[in-house]
Amino acid sequence: MNAFKEGWFSELSEEMWPGEAASLKVKQVLHHEKSQFQDILVFDSETYGRVLVLDGVIQCTERDEFSYQEMMAHLPLVALNHEPKKVCVIGGGDGGVVREILKHPSIEEIHLCEIDEGVINASKKFLPHMNMAFNSEKLKVHTYDGAVFLKNHKNCFDVVIVDSSDPVGPAESLFGPEFYKTCKEALNEKGILCTQAESIWLHLDIISKMKDFIVDIFPKVSYAYTSIPTYPSGVIGFFLCSKDSENDCKEPKRMDWCQSAADSLKYYTPQIHKASFVLPAFAAKKLNV
Repeated sequence: MNAFKEGWFSELSEEMWPGEAASLKVKQVLHHEKSQFQDILVFDSETYGRVLVLDGVIQCTERDEFSYQEMMAHLPLVALNHEPKKVCVIGGGDGGVVREILKHPSIEEIHLCEIDEGVINASKKFLPHMNMAFNSEKLKVHTYDGAVFLKNHKNCFDVVIVDSSDPVGPAESLFGPEFYKTCKEALNEKGILCTQAESIWLHLDIISKMKDFIVDIFPKVSYAYTSIPTYPSGVIGFFLCSKDSENDCKEPKRMDWCQSAADSLKYYTPQIHKASFVLPAFAAKKLNV
């Protein structure tokens, strides 16, 4: 549950980060609703701008969202050996990852599968720094279960991105082996899957269990992470899973794009790409990826 107390929002979860909480000073609550799937909250904070919260957990803030969105989109797209044309995003109803994907001119189609239309509507109304993505003719929005969508689109996508919340509530089914098998089948023969994969400081056991079944599904698996102040512990990770056993996602490939897009990026660089896969010793020993 989230907590408002004396003008502060605190992010509390005894399930995911017991015994600790991050807090932001609230300037104004703009929107609060309970959708069919979850609690949706938008407020203006004193120091991090506008904030989107789902089921009490911060999803993005105006000040630091770009580090997550850029890395989630550009790590897989730049790791490809070819120019991407078709991408599927599971979750990501705030529009941030789609915004970043659209920076790749070769993109022809983006399919966004967001089960909760309330998240999309809140983003369109309250997140102007992210919602421009919904105006693109390349974007097709599907407001139903992403796993069902992927099962009907085999061998279809250059990249599948799973921009999910934590493994509780609506996103729980996106953290199991059956879903990863479905993602693999939806990728073309050179495709890459990128998934949100928690914090090495808080969830290393969860990440390790995920790794154990992912390596049985994909021939090439790597783990990266990025810094983002308003996520629990200040970092968030990603699994990069290549269907091509010869493609090492740790290496950026599309350097011409990196050069041409540099002015539009606030976080991602080819150097950051490489560095994001360098894990501290405790995590590297546990994960061995």
